[in-house]
Formats: sequence, C-alpha cells, structure tokens
Amino acid sequence: MKTIIGLRWWIIALVCAGTIVNYLSRNALGVMAPQLTQLLHMSTKQYSYVVGAFQVGYTIMQPVCGLIIDLIGLRLGFALFACLWSLTGVLHGFATGWLSLAALRGLMGLTEAVAIPAGMKVVAEWFPNREKSVAVGYFNAGTSLGSLLAPPLVVFLSLRYGWQSAFAVTGALGFVWAAAWYVLYRSPADHARISAAERETIVSGQTPGAPQRRSIREVLRTRRFWAIAQARFFAEPAWQTFSFWIPLYLATQRHMDLKQIALFAWLPFLAADLGGLFGGYLSPFLMKHLRIPLIGSRIAGVVLGAFMMIGPACIGLVASPYQAIALFCVGGFAHQMISALVNTLAADVFDPSEVGTVAGFAGMSAWIGGLGFSLLVGALADTIGYTPLFGALGAFDLIGATLLIILMRGVKRDVRPHQVDNNASPAA
Repeated sequence: MKTIIGLRWWIIALVCAGTIVNYLSRNALGVMAPQLTQLLHMSTKQYSYVVGAFQVGYTIMQPVCGLIIDLIGLRLGFALFACLWSLTGVLHGFATGWLSLAALRGLMGLTEAVAIPAGMKVVAEWFPNREKSVAVGYFNAGTSLGSLLAPPLVVFLSLRYGWQSAFAVTGALGFVWAAAWYVLYRSPADHARISAAERETIVSGQTPGAPQRRSIREVLRTRRFWAIAQARFFAEPAWQTFSFWIPLYLATQRHMDLKQIALFAWLPFLAADLGGLFGGYLSPFLMKHLRIPLIGSRIAGVVLGAFMMIGPACIGLVASPYQAIALFCVGGFAHQMISALVNTLAADVFDPSEVGTVAGFAGMSAWIGGLGFSLLVGALADTIGYTPLFGALGAFDLIGATLLIILMRGVKRDVRPHQVDNNASPAA
C-alpha cells in the first residue's frame, strides 16, 4: 500500500476536525442563550445551572475517558464517544424547560469529555518531542475553530429553521466524523500508510517509555502532574466564560441583538486559533534561538499568556461593546496559547501510555475550576455585575503561572535545544 508523506500531520488534522465538531455542538447552547432564556423562561441563575450540568458531567468523566482510551485504544474509544455525544446533541431539540435541558447537557458533558485526553494521546504517540507543541497547537485550534463557527452557523439555522434545527445539525455532524475516524485511524505501529522513515522519526525523537506502566495512584502523586493540573484549574474559567457567557453578556450588558452577536461573537475564537498556533511555534523558537530548555520554553509561553490575560480583566472598564470584543480577542489569544503549552507538558513529561490518564485527571481539575466560576457568574452577575468577575480571570492565570514555575522546577526531559527543528511543519 502506498505510503503518505507526513502522515502524522494528516492524523492531527483529523483530530482537529473532531475537536471542531465537538466544540461546535457544545457551543450551540451559548450562542442561543439569549434566545433560549426567553423561550424556555430561564433566569440567569437557571442558565448557570444548565451550564453547570454540562461542566459536572465533563468534570466527572474526563479521567474516566482518559482511562478508557488508554485501555481500549484511541480508534474505538474516540469513535464510540463521538457517536454518544452526537446522539445527545440531537436530543437537545426536545428540551421543554431548563431542567430537561440541564439533564441533556449533563449527558453531553459525560460524552464530550473525551476530546482533550484523546487528542493528547494522539500527540504523544505520533510526534517526536520537538514537534509536540506544534501538533498540540494544530489540534487545539479545533477547540476555537468550533467555537468560531458556532455563532454564524447556529444563528442562521435558528432564525431560518428554528432553534431545534441548530442542535440537530451540530449534533449529527459527530456521526460523520466518528465513521471517518474509525475507518482512517491506526496507531503508528499499525498504520499501513506510514513510511519506515517517518516511523523512525517519531520513535527516535521520543524519550524512551518506562519499562512498566505505573499505577494511577503513582502518576497522580507526582509533582509534575500537580503542576499541570493546577495550571489548568486556574486557566479554564476564562475559556468557559468565553464559551458559555459571551453571547449572554453581549445581549444583556452591551445590548446587542442575535444578528449582531452572530457578526462579532466569533472573533475571540479566531484570535484563540492564532494564539494556539503561536504558542505551538513559540516553544521551538525559544529553544532554537534562545537555547531555552524544553520545559522552560513551555513555561515561558505560559507566563507570557498569563500577563496578556490582564487585557480581558479590564473588559468591564471599557465603554464600547467593540472595545469589549477586542479585549475578549486578547483573552482568547492568550488563553489558547496557555492551553496549548500546558497540554503539551503532559506529553512532555509522561509516558505515552499514561498521557490519556494524566490529561483526563488534569482536565477534571480544569473543569472543577470552570464549573465553580460559572456558578459564581450565575449567582453574582445580576447583582455585582460582570466587571469584578472578569477582573478575577486575569488574576487566576497569573497565580497558575507562578505555581507552574514553582512545581516544575527541576523537571527535565532528555532534549537539547540544538535538537529542535524550528522549521517543523505539516509538510515535514
């Protein structure tokens, strides 16, 4: 069978497509929030419970998803969860009130939690160390691409065919992707289309795995796990706020209608795509030109992103809605830069057989942070306003970056700056 040049980049593109579908379906709710709060007679607090139901399901299931894909493999595991989240997404159109909607969102959270653990496991298996942050940048772009596509697509479907159609279409796309994934995906060791040279590039560029896989307890007791987990805990509230609260904020505080939201609410996610890609290439750039070690290059990008988060912390202080959107864009860029680099650390400092588990438990930590902050927004937004809540987001990332520096001190990998190929690209 004919081999495919640069197959690993085609594989990460397939993961990115799945992440787009995943985030498109989950963000349909946020886009329609101004409309659904009226149609289903939801208060801001009740809407926060609907968002919280998704976050609880996602939080509980992330480590379980990581364990499942480590046990049954990526090919079957990812496809199975994609079919389940698609079915749940389609069923959203049958919701009649906030309670039924919350129940369906909880089920969606249970199934969509597979995305990041699966993506990180693909990166760990398919990429040499020097390319991992770039690969994470590409697949992580799917999170913001899905969020970017949601406002125009969901608003169009909702206004043209009714709100139920938006859930039906965004949900059904997952069935298509699941079929493609199951047919096309194999591990590097088993894929018939990978060349011997590319397989050697992958294997020789990775740190040799541990001779024996450690128990979950041993993995979770390591300092480097907690370095990643706490960084994600403090970073995630910003992304959850952007994903679930921007449309409602623009409607209630900036007095935009649904069409205006469709025109502008996607911009922060475009900026987020650029931030994720920038973070991916920043690390090898720092390694090659400034000779910063692998782990240090990841942390340097996280620190830069944390300082950039001061921008969205000031959203409540600007008068124009367009200035607010511009600061949301700064936040999207900064967050995805942080996210790409922190997620890459899991593949940097853990064996590929452990990455799904690590990403799942670290994701659980992240979503606990996101859930707590969403409930806080729901409880306080109508009383104290959004300004202090946005301000807290900037402080969170600075705290997370500081703790990351402290906890990752002394953790190293056997990669030298001169080994880094800064020209790594999808054509490599």
